[in-house]
Amino acid sequence: MKKIIIASTSTLHGGGYLDYLTNTLKEHFKNCSSLLFVPYARPGGISHDDYTKKATEFFSSLDISVKGIHKFENPVEAVQNAEAIFTGGGNTFLLVTQLYQNKVMDAIKTAVEKGTPYLGTSAGSNVCGLTMETTNDMPIIYPPSFDTLGLIPFNINPHYLDPIAGSTHMGETRETRIKEFHQFNPQPVLGLREGSWLEVNTDIITLRGSLQARLFRQNTEPEEIETGTDLSWLK
Repeated sequence: MKKIIIASTSTLHGGGYLDYLTNTLKEHFKNCSSLLFVPYARPGGISHDDYTKKATEFFSSLDISVKGIHKFENPVEAVQNAEAIFTGGGNTFLLVTQLYQNKVMDAIKTAVEKGTPYLGTSAGSNVCGLTMETTNDMPIIYPPSFDTLGLIPFNINPHYLDPIAGSTHMGETRETRIKEFHQFNPQPVLGLREGSWLEVNTDIITLRGSLQARLFRQNTEPEEIETGTDLSWLK
């Protein structure tokens, strides 16, 4: 029984870390007193310890203790024994590299599929899809594979941005880049706007938050998906 929150971002403009998800996370982790944090993505290059401290400060308000996976001699056992898992955002290339190097990609997938509650934000959400190929991040390191957890049967593009009307910027839009992806890859891609998330309960995948998401499928025009929509059919 999967129990997953896949969030576009950890922080909304004007808010604090994970603030907008507080009520959702209270319910999501209501039976947990401790949480394993995966800080491998290291946003801005911060240390594992500093990143874990940030997560600890938030979850202390929910009476949940936090320990970083980097503190364990055996990270696979840490995953297997975890009450809950949170993979934070940052650089997806670095995150995926570390998940493989520490041999926890399969361990996390197995744990979550058996019912360990999981939270991902940004890069930690990217890895919930079939591959990391629709990340927005720079390839600062070369991972052993682009394949990720496959907890949902499509890809995620977090922090999805719509084209700005009247903009003179000549670079590619997110929509253009996802269309390029679909020249070579068949899996759907869901563009999650800031403040949106997916809630996964067993095999039911529901869009949450106040905003629509943008769905891209190969050889199909993009479409807007309303909040509250069940996306379990999407493969």
